[in-house]
Amino acid sequence: MSSILKAVLADRRFLIILLLINLFGTIYGYYWYRSQLKTTPDIFLIFVPDSPTASLFFTIFIFLLLFKKHFPLIEALAIITLFKYGIWAVVMNLLTLWVNGGLPPSGYMLIASHAAMAIQGILYAPFYKIKVIHIILAAIWTLHNDVIDYVFGMMPRYYSLLDYMNEIGYFTFWLSILSIFIAYKLTIGAKNRSTF
Repeated sequence: MSSILKAVLADRRFLIILLLINLFGTIYGYYWYRSQLKTTPDIFLIFVPDSPTASLFFTIFIFLLLFKKHFPLIEALAIITLFKYGIWAVVMNLLTLWVNGGLPPSGYMLIASHAAMAIQGILYAPFYKIKVIHIILAAIWTLHNDVIDYVFGMMPRYYSLLDYMNEIGYFTFWLSILSIFIAYKLTIGAKNRSTF
């Protein structure tokens, strides 16, 4: 990462703007899930709103970074879930576009905002203080969430894609593996390379 980009990402004013964007995006995300959450059994509630929970992790990370504090498990959860659900939502909305032949304006907004989610999580990789144990714990959370979604049927509701749930579940599992791998390479792997 260039020193200029790193300086911009670390700039306090930029961090405050990013914090506010993610905070409002998180609130909107939970609102977007409101109808599904009303019918979700209590035991699964924490696992249903995938994207807003990912942006919540990142919001907490940014808030702590403003005070030069770190919570590495939150950071590991942020990078893995931001990339996973960012890419997932982009693909699901593009698949919806293909199946339906069109998207409402909100669909294009979701594509743009979720692509930004995936990118921001990766851009801040040099700032994370993640260790292997944090990757392992975040990986368990992420893969457990896939089980909740596709074994217990708590996945986000894209009604026009119901005929593709098996394929989407399979895709999501491997997207989780890719997200965990990327998080490891950009944090633990990058630190290991820098020591040589």
